[in-house]
Amino acid sequence: MSPTETTTAAFREGASNKQTEKPFPTDGTGLITIDPWLEPFAEDLRQRYAQYQKWVKAIEEHENGYDKFTRGFEIYGLNVQPNGDVVYREWAPNVKDASLIGEFNGWNRMKHPMTRNAFGVWEVTVPALPNGSPAIPHGERIDRLPAWIKRVTQDLSVSPTYDAIFWNPPEKYQWKHKQPKKPESLRVYEAHVGISSIDGRVAQYDEFTANVLPRIKELGYNTIQLMAIMEHAYYASFGYQVTNFFSASSRYGQPEGLKRLIDTAHGMGLYVLLDVVHSHACKNVLDGLNMFDGTDHCYFHEGGKGRHDLWDSRLFNYGHWEVLRFLLSNLRFWIEEYRFDGFRFDGVTSMLYVHHGIGTGFSGGYHEYFGSTVDNEAVVYLMLANDMLHKLYPNIITVAEDVSGMPGLCRPVSEGGVGFDYRLAMAIPDMWIKLLKEKKDDDWDMANICWILINRRHMEKNIAYAESHDQALVGDKTLAFWLMDAEMYTNMSTLSPLTPVIDRGLLTHGLGGEGYLNFEGNEFGHPEWLDFPRVGNNNSFHYARRQWNVVDDQLLRYKYLNEFDKAMQHLEEEWGWLNSHQAYISLKHESDKIIVFERGNLLWIFNFHPTSSFPDYKIGTEWAGEYRVVLNTDSKRFNGHGRIDESTTYFTSPEPWNNRKNSLMVYIPCRVALLLAHK
Repeated sequence: MSPTETTTAAFREGASNKQTEKPFPTDGTGLITIDPWLEPFAEDLRQRYAQYQKWVKAIEEHENGYDKFTRGFEIYGLNVQPNGDVVYREWAPNVKDASLIGEFNGWNRMKHPMTRNAFGVWEVTVPALPNGSPAIPHGERIDRLPAWIKRVTQDLSVSPTYDAIFWNPPEKYQWKHKQPKKPESLRVYEAHVGISSIDGRVAQYDEFTANVLPRIKELGYNTIQLMAIMEHAYYASFGYQVTNFFSASSRYGQPEGLKRLIDTAHGMGLYVLLDVVHSHACKNVLDGLNMFDGTDHCYFHEGGKGRHDLWDSRLFNYGHWEVLRFLLSNLRFWIEEYRFDGFRFDGVTSMLYVHHGIGTGFSGGYHEYFGSTVDNEAVVYLMLANDMLHKLYPNIITVAEDVSGMPGLCRPVSEGGVGFDYRLAMAIPDMWIKLLKEKKDDDWDMANICWILINRRHMEKNIAYAESHDQALVGDKTLAFWLMDAEMYTNMSTLSPLTPVIDRGLLTHGLGGEGYLNFEGNEFGHPEWLDFPRVGNNNSFHYARRQWNVVDDQLLRYKYLNEFDKAMQHLEEEWGWLNSHQAYISLKHESDKIIVFERGNLLWIFNFHPTSSFPDYKIGTEWAGEYRVVLNTDSKRFNGHGRIDESTTYFTSPEPWNNRKNSLMVYIPCRVALLLAHK
């Protein structure tokens, strides 16, 4: 979920990554040693870091540190004790009277009254039955959904409001696989469980495990990013109107199904990230956090400050002790209970700024990242979250969805950064859509394409992508549609002749970042957009599914796009360019439409010209010696024309070219990318 404006921040490369003789600053200004342009904002960095340190000290003094403070899910909500008693605790400071009611006590408000402590925490113990089993049976409903409830269900035939369920299965899920090794290069497959069937219905966790996980593994991705897992009342919100933060969505099955999915993924060597929504919450009262204790400021800011005008949702008060406990414990819960390996934080731009990015563009001026427009409480919360996660779980991965380009977002907290490992390179998909919408192939600007792809902050990792779920959602054409248009329905058969439109290719992920992301189905050019059932489409599931049948059909060309994506991911696994230094671009030729760069010990050559092929095209390279073809987009394997002899060995000559020490000659046909490996 992103603001209305998506503009890229200017790239300003700071000092080189050389160690200085001066001791590294410990006051939050370490970022300045990497980026001297931040010097005028040193005091802002110090103040922000001091706020972070204040919270860390308070948590240490009053809660004995992160470990205890972030285990709120073991204290709050419904928890079974070793003797079978069920203890229920809830923070609701403005409530005058509270009782625990449900099917287990006949909904009688007098049977289990709660008592309040000095901090506004209510508590009641439901004694175990004589046989030692909990008096609240597994699967029973409870009134007024607890904030920390771990299972909720919805029966739309009765009401859209959720019911709270006491989830305490007699047999606990038995994990089979350990966490896999942390990926050095991040290749992310973004997926939504509910749309993962070819049928017009909500798919289940177990179906995803059986049918989609093997596809992801075969393609060569090493990380899955699961969307819309945190329970949300409205299916069409894509999971962004969260009502129950500790509940895995019941639409897709039982919690054990999600555990089995993650366990199976780990057995395949795949990391699993959760799309976590801490930027806002659903405004529902009956089954959400809104008005939880009868006021509008229990978990949220009161008045306008606590409401997001664009998303029609509530905004957290990140400066409150119990809100911090709730959110930090929420992160911990998804790791401890479901064994997620990391998080993609949604809506980070909205959190960082008091204007939430609404109607605001970012020019790259550093003044935009400091001062009165920044929500320092939210920034400090993100610092605490990243600090806690990386200290307790050294192999964790955190990703920020931020369009603003805030300096230090992906630098360690100890330097004064916010602590994320990666940010999404959100300007890249915007560029591709704009080119396809507004420019003919002949008018593509090679220099501008390269600039957008490398325009990222020095020493801060980016995840590049051409299309995520945002671009696939209804309201615009997908990239596949922009490339193929009506021919998607008429010329995708292998029995029909190739056309120039179908023969187009997309830029690979060699230049755009230190990670790569693909949304489910885009690997084979999914033929239609994504649209969830809603009033506007007569509650149809037709577009809320993935048409795996088209890529499995051997008579359709979708299989070739899938094969290319597979080759790309496996080649990255072999050569690891995402984990290498940023590329050196030696050529951006506007009239020839040629781009050449070196990265990951590979020589990358792109010809974007729609009609001109070039025999004996001179290419500069720093590396002398012998080269061989490792990827050719014109290969028959990808339904190309087969114009390049892939058995050819290329030899350099010691003739400098394009500011490189050596050069070689290649045949580069139109609309073809060629990757040469240096021996």
